[in-house]
Amino acid sequence: MYDLAIINGKTYINGMFENTNAYVLNGKIAAIDNKIYPAVKTYDATNKLVIPGLIDPHVHFALGGKVKSVDDFETGSKSAAYGGITTFIDFLDPISKSEDLNDAFNSRKELASNSCIDYSFHLTVMNPKEVNKIVDKMKLYNLKSIKLFTTYSDSGRRTYDPEIKELLEYSSLGDYIVMAHIEKDDLINLNADFRVADLPISRPSVAETKEALHIAKLVKETKGKCYMVHLSSGETLKQLTEQYSELINTSFLVESCPHYFALTNDKYSQEDGKLFTMAPPLRSESESELLKNNFKYIYSIGTDHCSFTKENKNNKYLKDMPMGIGSVEHSFDIMYKLYGESCIDAMTINPAITFGLYPAKGHINIGADADLMIYDTNIQTIIEPGHSASDYTVYDGMVVNGKVESTISRGKFVVEKGEFLGGSGKFVLESK
Repeated sequence: MYDLAIINGKTYINGMFENTNAYVLNGKIAAIDNKIYPAVKTYDATNKLVIPGLIDPHVHFALGGKVKSVDDFETGSKSAAYGGITTFIDFLDPISKSEDLNDAFNSRKELASNSCIDYSFHLTVMNPKEVNKIVDKMKLYNLKSIKLFTTYSDSGRRTYDPEIKELLEYSSLGDYIVMAHIEKDDLINLNADFRVADLPISRPSVAETKEALHIAKLVKETKGKCYMVHLSSGETLKQLTEQYSELINTSFLVESCPHYFALTNDKYSQEDGKLFTMAPPLRSESESELLKNNFKYIYSIGTDHCSFTKENKNNKYLKDMPMGIGSVEHSFDIMYKLYGESCIDAMTINPAITFGLYPAKGHINIGADADLMIYDTNIQTIIEPGHSASDYTVYDGMVVNGKVESTISRGKFVVEKGEFLGGSGKFVLESK
């Protein structure tokens, strides 16, 4: 007898939906069959979509700084579960030398211990020294990615070209992938008098485009592998696909975020514009349309979830305002409304493969973890703030074409028909 049977649903298998049933035993997908078999629990998914549990490769829970983000791993993972996410990847605090990795890893893992869904981490570096020692040591923790910043020289977080090239050269050996926050540092204007309406001037799209082309050039030269986080501008994507088409989503992978598809920078001139501040910022309508029209070049969707309250954002000048928004609970709703089933791979199997989670995560096949989302497309939903610790969402009032009904992590319901049951997440890259 199986532990769980999910019957009568349209199940997403190998890139398409099939009318079949999925059976779970000991936290794994044990059978996929049109027949009905006995199970301890049977869930009728008639007229619902059965989708692999989503993987968000880019979140910031319990992020420190002058203002700490309000979603910790407990509230953030709960909100994520309501959004159909069963695994997320957060970031270790930035390090400059290998000796600091142990503390960075253990302190972050301790914070994540109350997550209700599974998680992993990206190593983060800031102006690193002795790159070879950092790369060697990260293998001891089974980490699969190193994030760097090409900007933020003002806070000492920038990594410079010699070290970027060295990291890319090591990545060509296949042990990990370089993640990069990409903006050209000398085109960022941190004028202390800038206010919300000045954010597109402070961090212009040309800074992203020029630096992205530069990093793509380094990837080509080194034969390395790079994952660009939160691409914000359709113009950046256009230039990359025109000049480096052979690299795109083979050795230069592109992540974007739901807010860059759903929102534009006219928000910054509105009365509540402070609530939409993030880095990189929202872009113009034409850049957003260009992004939407070229979705086929987007390899994965990450939310860059970093939530704050309205009060946190209530500052006169940009320099005093924390950058970031919450998004995990609504990311699939936004993307599914725009692209239907064509967004699923970018939110499941693609990040699973890139960050070492596959074959356990990212797909519905026998032997994979029973991470599943039941999605009801028979109702229209008006987005509300939801279950984040933040008191608002930038998507408030948007009408979407469905709702996450249930979320299952390793065979256990974390959310069942809208009710939060809780769960016990684990770090999924423990060394064997």
